Amino acid sequence: MSSLQALCSGLPLRPLPENRGRQAGVPHAPVRTPSLSPVEKQLALRNALRYFPPDVQELLAPEFAQELQLAYPIEQYPCQTKVAAAIMHMIMNNLDPAVAQFPQELVTYGGNGQVFSNWAQFWLTMFYLSKMTEEQTLVMYSGHPLGLFPSSRSAPRLVITNGMVIPNYSSRTEYEKLFALGVTMYGQMTAGSYCYIGPQGIVHGTVLTVLNAARRYLGIEDLAGKVFVTSGLGGMSGAQAKAAVIVGCIGVIAEVDKAALEKRHRQGWLMEVTDSLDRCIQRLREARKKKEVLSLGYHGNVVALWERLVHELDTTGECLVDLGSDQTSCHNPFNGGYYPVQLSFTEAQSLMASNPAVFKDLVQESLRRQVSAINRLAEEKFFFWDYGNAFLLEAQRAGADVEKKGAGRTEFRYPSYVQHIMGDIFSQGFGPFRWVCTSGDPQDLAVTDELATSVLEEAIADGVKVSVKLQYMDNIRWIREAARHRLVVGSQARILYSDQKGRVAIAVAINQAIACRRIKAPVVLSRDHHDVSGTDSPFRETSNIYDGSAFCADMAVQNFVGDACRGATWVALHNGGGVGWGEVINGGFGLVLDGTPEAEGRARLMLSWDVSNGVARRCWSGNQKAYEIICQTMQENSTLVVTLPHKVEDERVLQQALQL
Repeated sequence: MSSLQALCSGLPLRPLPENRGRQAGVPHAPVRTPSLSPVEKQLALRNALRYFPPDVQELLAPEFAQELQLAYPIEQYPCQTKVAAAIMHMIMNNLDPAVAQFPQELVTYGGNGQVFSNWAQFWLTMFYLSKMTEEQTLVMYSGHPLGLFPSSRSAPRLVITNGMVIPNYSSRTEYEKLFALGVTMYGQMTAGSYCYIGPQGIVHGTVLTVLNAARRYLGIEDLAGKVFVTSGLGGMSGAQAKAAVIVGCIGVIAEVDKAALEKRHRQGWLMEVTDSLDRCIQRLREARKKKEVLSLGYHGNVVALWERLVHELDTTGECLVDLGSDQTSCHNPFNGGYYPVQLSFTEAQSLMASNPAVFKDLVQESLRRQVSAINRLAEEKFFFWDYGNAFLLEAQRAGADVEKKGAGRTEFRYPSYVQHIMGDIFSQGFGPFRWVCTSGDPQDLAVTDELATSVLEEAIADGVKVSVKLQYMDNIRWIREAARHRLVVGSQARILYSDQKGRVAIAVAINQAIACRRIKAPVVLSRDHHDVSGTDSPFRETSNIYDGSAFCADMAVQNFVGDACRGATWVALHNGGGVGWGEVINGGFGLVLDGTPEAEGRARLMLSWDVSNGVARRCWSGNQKAYEIICQTMQENSTLVVTLPHKVEDERVLQQALQL
């Protein structure tokens, strides 16, 4: 790629770029088999060729590949408005080979979380962004740039939808077909909304989750000598190794893909690697005895690791694990998200393409074996939780013993981490707020770290509730740890868990620093869709909502629309992020701070809605912590008026009425 000017000049047609095939040395997505009919194959090819004029169509190869450079500083992007340049910076970061899981296939993380469906869409989008003015909005249909449309300056510059399939057709089988036809796309959460910041985000979330799991399940603050076993070292799950080190425990992480494991080892996030179960157990015992801080990668299938831990328990009486979870891409178990223990990695990839039905049977057998081993260990003082990757949901569908007797549809034998660990944090308005310094300068990030720390320290000094103070203090600690552990990969970004008041105050402080040139270039605010009000997901984000509305998606859709109305630079609405296609609706945003008073006004208005929307919904569902927070927020802002629920104080009223 010669220059950004060339990159933003539209599709490279004359001459066409060389077809380079699959680039060596870069991880690649597994081959997929959507089982299209001959007619559907013709339709898929016809749809793909729509991007190209007739005189070049017969020369085109089925795959379009082009190298990417790193995310450039914002000043280098050819554009009519800095807002468009900021969006281009975020897109390039999502596809940076140091960040993306399968960069050549446009997959950022999660096995199939894509930025675009094909490279033609990438080129056209960059071209449109380079031409966009403040009176146009770019519309994206599941990766396809529909075009630039006349708009107002106050409207979003970009509106993204991914996977908005009619509900009766929102099944996995239909998805594979529709994706192959080139008419829809799985954008995960922050992949398809251009807001991914590399694994730092999930490092932070995993740190908080493991710390709070230790508090809840083990009753301890110090994790020295405690063992956390899990699986996955990919785009999101790769954060688990670094999180284990930050919290001070022994993390043992299984990974079947050697390339993913070696990437984390080279990165310095994984301290040691072995492909021997004997060595893995030996090293685990040594570290446990010495209370070492260790992240150990096991190159092999996690089912074999769990079964070996059961063997050690049954033969020695020693339970070598204290906490456990799973971060395979189990939302996509039959297309590379979960590999069966019965086959090697290469054998599994081959069978996945050649005989999907047999592959599915082996995956489900493997899930049953994994759950069986976990159940045996759980008879001891070992605690397992679902990490929101649809592991228990898929295990249930496979016939594994995960039933919780007398429970509702969203509850299993083991809790979701939202139900037991993070749910109350969401209900208080805390969630994964983040920002990106588009200058690409580490010094700008250092300034934002300093500003965020000062804002939180001042809030504590002014007096806050004990539960809120604890969260603020955890975040101050996190900022310092993040800088010390060099968690930036790709863009100069930071994440922390903040409530409404904290988010607004940090945004205002950053915007003022841009205005006085203490920060050299615009800063993009965003968040994970996995947040207070961004996502309706009954098996994850809304799994602790028990009024029957966990399967309703009003909150996420209202979030998307409300953010657009209140000043977001861009908004996104997705089907399927996190736990899988058809299981969730989630919304996200990007907001560019440029140092102007208008940007500050948009931040105050939009960020307040973005949090209160979810707190109000959680309050209405009966959550007491959310009730307290929304009442406090109404006292602070007289223009906020929320419908509050009344409790049924006497259950006999219900019983007597139902006997009539």
